[in-house]
Amino acid sequence: MTPKRQQRLTIALGVVFGTAIIVGLVMYSLKQNINLFYSTTQIVNGEAPTGARIRVGGMVLKGSLVRDTKSLHVSFWVTDTAEKIQVDYTGILPDLFKEGQGIIAQGKLDAQGIFQADEVLAKHDENYMPPEIADSLKNAKPKTEQVQP
Repeated sequence: MTPKRQQRLTIALGVVFGTAIIVGLVMYSLKQNINLFYSTTQIVNGEAPTGARIRVGGMVLKGSLVRDTKSLHVSFWVTDTAEKIQVDYTGILPDLFKEGQGIIAQGKLDAQGIFQADEVLAKHDENYMPPEIADSLKNAKPKTEQVQP
């Protein structure tokens, strides 16, 4: 191999190696900032990781909103018509938040299966529903209650 070819090969390998390092660092950085969406059915079935930052969406179950009178702590249930999970949140809820409306909560699932939210997002008008919630509601199979004779 001539010295000129050897120099070109060294430069090409350096560029490839440098690009691989840059791509690896970017992927590592993005991995830590990712918030995966899970439906309530997926969370109840154990598909969501405990302790990792995730998003959950669904409809706020009517009659489930409980406010602490001495603090900003709020507890409510979110459902996708098939399953439901409890969400605890401390803070000011969005003005559009109410029972029977679609929400997305961001936070972590604790060991008891309660979603500890640090941010709650409400839909902005009666016609809009976040795509993740619409898909999870469409794919959820409502539970049918069977009456035993």
